[in-house]
Amino acid sequence: MSVAFSVEDRVARVTLDRPDRMNAVDAETEAELEAIWSEIERRDDISCVVLTGAGEKAFCAGADLKGGSGSSGVDYWAVGRENGFGGLAFRRSLDVPVIARVNGYALGGGLEMALACDLRLIAVGAKVGLPEVTIGLVPGGGGTQRLPRLVGYQRAAEIVLTGRQLSADEAVACGMILRTVEPGDLLTQAEILARELAAKPGDALRCAKELLRRSQEVHVGLGTELEVDALLALLSKTARPSSQIHTRVEDALIATA
Repeated sequence: MSVAFSVEDRVARVTLDRPDRMNAVDAETEAELEAIWSEIERRDDISCVVLTGAGEKAFCAGADLKGGSGSSGVDYWAVGRENGFGGLAFRRSLDVPVIARVNGYALGGGLEMALACDLRLIAVGAKVGLPEVTIGLVPGGGGTQRLPRLVGYQRAAEIVLTGRQLSADEAVACGMILRTVEPGDLLTQAEILARELAAKPGDALRCAKELLRRSQEVHVGLGTELEVDALLALLSKTARPSSQIHTRVEDALIATA
């Protein structure tokens, strides 16, 4: 097994466990992650997830092409990528908050996994980046789409087009990461935040996440309508109103396509 998974007190912990490969994701790891995220979606006893990498050196260094599908990586990216890198980058049905505990290097797909999370804490001394252009590629896990929404176009362009690595302080300053934490305190701070979220009413938490996520995709008019609908659904105790938001948005997007 290359991914550790456990659940306690409504908090799931997903840990990439390949420290000898800087927790890079190969085909086996990808399959494990896909299965884990799908299990989390099915379970009602999970209200929050903490995603991290084993060891102190890396959160995730991206795709392990040498350990997967060969040097070109074509097969790795071409087969069944509907949920995106690490089974998370494009996943739209995960309705519980995910906290990225960035304990070291987060590069390429590794950073894109973190960007797909809802909140990100980073260890002092860690570095992040999207270096794909330096080897003649482009980000393939949402990096060019999520990053501008977080940090603005110009800053995102500088990060993507140069491929340079940012320090933890730079990542926080530009809005990519919530805050820095001393390495020895990172686990504790992530757990405190996760338990705080997990203590909230589950349906409200799921609704709030879905509304926040959709705010990046739909017109403010539709977004405010969805907000009121969700509030009314919660007041009337309608089960899983977050799924209703998802369905309505998908219908609206299809209608305007």
